[in-house]
Parts: sequence; C-alpha cells; structure tokens
Amino acid sequence: MDFANVWHSINWATVLFVVEFAVKVAAVGIVPEKRHPSTAQAWLLLILVIPIVGVPLYLMLGSPYVRGRRHAVQEQATIAFAEATDRWPLIPEGVEVEEHFAQVVQMNRSLTNLPASTGRCRGVYSEYGESFRAMTAAVERAEHTVHVEFYAQAWDDETDAFFSALVAAAERGVLVRVLADHLGSAKYGSLRTIRRRMTAAGAQFHTMLPISPLQGRFRRPDLRNHRKILTIDGREGFVGSQNLIGRHYGSRRNARVGREWVDVMMHVSGEVVDALDAIFATDWLSESGKVIDNVLERLEEYKVRPVGGEINAFQVVPSGPGYPGEPSMRMFTQLINNAMTSVRLVSPYFIPNEAFLEAMKSAVLRGVDVELLVPRKADQFAVHHAQQSYFRELLEAGIRIYRFPQPKVLHAKLMLVDDRYTYFGSSNMDIRSFMLNFEVSVLTFAGDAAELLGGVIDSYEEVSTVLTLEQWMERPLIGRYFDNVFRLTSALQ
Repeated sequence: MDFANVWHSINWATVLFVVEFAVKVAAVGIVPEKRHPSTAQAWLLLILVIPIVGVPLYLMLGSPYVRGRRHAVQEQATIAFAEATDRWPLIPEGVEVEEHFAQVVQMNRSLTNLPASTGRCRGVYSEYGESFRAMTAAVERAEHTVHVEFYAQAWDDETDAFFSALVAAAERGVLVRVLADHLGSAKYGSLRTIRRRMTAAGAQFHTMLPISPLQGRFRRPDLRNHRKILTIDGREGFVGSQNLIGRHYGSRRNARVGREWVDVMMHVSGEVVDALDAIFATDWLSESGKVIDNVLERLEEYKVRPVGGEINAFQVVPSGPGYPGEPSMRMFTQLINNAMTSVRLVSPYFIPNEAFLEAMKSAVLRGVDVELLVPRKADQFAVHHAQQSYFRELLEAGIRIYRFPQPKVLHAKLMLVDDRYTYFGSSNMDIRSFMLNFEVSVLTFAGDAAELLGGVIDSYEEVSTVLTLEQWMERPLIGRYFDNVFRLTSALQ
C-alpha cells in the first residue's frame, strides 16, 4: 500500500472538510445581517445544503444594493430633491384626504424626498396600439426635449412609428435622450440598431446597468432598471407598465397562438412631469456622467392648481437598490393596512413578503373586500409556480382571486384602495421589484384617475375567471410540488 498517497488524500479531505465547515459557520454569522428573515433562511439553506452552488451565487447575487458611483449619484440626487421641494406642502393645496392617507404620503416623501404634486390626467391607455399612437403623437409635438427610459426596447413593426418619430425629432433639432436597460433590451436583437440609428440622427443614447467587463463596467448581473418613462418638453409625459416592444415580444410563436402582453399607460401633464424628469435625470447622470440642466429649478417652482376632474394629485415614488428603505413595498403595505372598504390588486408577478401578505389577510379580517387579479399563467416558469404557492393561503383567508385568461399575458400593475387611492407604474408586487429592480410607482388621489383606472380593472375582471378554494385543491400533486419548490427560491434576493 502506498501510504504517502493515502496520507495525501486524507490531508486533502481534511482541508476540504475544514474549509466547508468554516464557510458554513461564517455564513450563519454573515448572511442574516440587514436581511429579512425569510431571505436569510433561503440563502442559508442553499449555502448549507449545497455550498459549492450556494457560495458562488451568494457572492455574485447576495447584495441587493448598488455601490460606488451609482450609490453616490442616488444619494446626491435624493438630497437635491429635498432641497428643491422644501417649501412644497405635504398635500397639494385644496386637496382633502384622511389623516391615515396623509401619513402614507409623508412616508413616501421621507423615503424618496419627492412630495405630492398636481397634474392633469390626459388619458389612460389599456390597448397596446392606442398607447403607442398617443406616445408617437406626443413625440411629434416635441419642440425642445424628449426623454425616453424604458426597460425593454426593440425596433419592430409595432414600434417603428415611435422610433421613427424620435429620429425625426432629433433631426429637426430636438434634444432626444434615450435610456434602455442593457440586458432587458439586448435579448430582443435590435439594441444595436436603436443605438446606431439614434446616434446617427443626433440623439443621445445610453444603456442602463450595462455589463461590459472589458470596459471595466460590471455589477450584480440580475439588477434591472425596469422603469417606463417618456417625457416631452418637460410638459407632458407617459408612465406605466408597457415596454417599447411589439405586443408579441418579438416571438412569431407568440403571434401565432395569440399570446400578447396587456398593459396600461397614463398620459400626464403638469408638475408630475417634473418629478418624472427628476428620476430620468438621476438615471441619466448615473449612466452618462452628464447633468441635465433646469430639472431642479423646475422642481422648485411649486404651482397651485385646483384639483378635480382631469386635474389630479400625484406622488411619484421611485424605488430600487438605491433606496434601501424599499419605498414601493412600504407604500403598498401601508395602503392595504389603511383600507376601509376595498382593495383591488393587479400584478403579473405576485410574490409578497410577509408584511404584504399579512396586511392582505388582516384587511379581510377587518371586513375589507380584497381582490387579486393575476394572469392564468405567468410568462416565467419559476415565477408562475412561486406565485401559485400563495393561492391556497390567500383563498383560505377570504381573498378573491381572478385569473386573466390565456393566451394573453396580463402585465399591468395596479392597486385601487377604497375606490379613491390608486397606484400604477412599473413595479410588480414581488420581492424582486421591492428590492432589486429600479422602478417608478405613481400614487394618485383626487381627480378622475381612480375612476379611470378602476374601469381598467373592471374590464380585466369581466374576462377573467374566479378561482375557488375547491378548484385549487383539486390540482395535480406535481403542480403542488413545483409550487412549493419555487416558493423557496422567491426569497433569494
């Protein structure tokens, strides 16, 4: 027997055992810091059971916060927002709200330093083509600036008129700035075309959160800038859930089977556009290193407008890794906690944290009517099953679940509370949107926006089916298994 080889093998086995043990002990003391208990438990489960997989993933994906220059830019911008809007009132003058709702507005302002303001709701678009036509017409009216910030962008048959309008605007001297999420847009194949044609026309183009290791630009690869913002001349804008891509998302198979995305966008004007431009300017500075003039000056000019009808009160609420206080999650949860009569939720990806889930269940116990509207089948396998893992708990709590029919993909994000207070925007109601994605949410109250968005929810429910607990308990065991498996992964943030 070769004792030297045996001893060598024993030594290596001992070293590996000691290293693995040390890593596990270290993880128990490091991972839980400043994390939700469920998130920490999920990471620890992965690290302790499969360390060879868990440790590299944690090192790559474990931190939900941005560092370095982006972090500094966000901090400076937040301070600048506070200084520019210091004299703005908590609630726009002439608007009356309950004290508990005013506290939500105050919380949002404390977390983001953006106050509530007024603005005109110039239209709500829930039909894909109608939204593009309205945005294209607005760009064609542009005289000075156009700011475009969308997660997914593709120059295709359905977006051709819009991008052509951008090119024409740039060629006639309008300052056109375009931001597109790098990974969110690159997978659709025309990002380089958009960049080339925009820059050739004189527009300025940058990718958001780019991964370019050869250029020294690398960050956590699953961070996304998921915002959807269009502003024109600082006077009017669009915000909501729709991306700059055709309704079939570049898939011939989707078109063949009738699989198309269903979204909602709002056309606004007034002071709310200043807040949207402030968010754009922050992202533009992060990606280009250039400052957009006059944005802060516009925020300083508080204007008093009578609220009612088309004039609404708005509060723009940005969120993402630059906001460790998780503004969107806190806003959603507090709105549900404050509900008196009804809560209506629409989300394509519904994976709540504990606080959000308990708020919904507690609302039912207080006698509040709570509805959740989700797609019959989400467009992502893991998300679909993770979302379904909550259905039994929700149904047993007395929450009514509507499922939007296939083959269409419900992609709108909406919340309507007591038929008065409304959220719309880019943020889903899941842990990823709360912590990892850069999102823009808009809270609106007073005026006609709540009625218009409530009508959109009504139209979704009219074509949806109600899921009962009895139906849900009859689903196959294999489906339950996948639901439970992917529920574990939902907290790995």
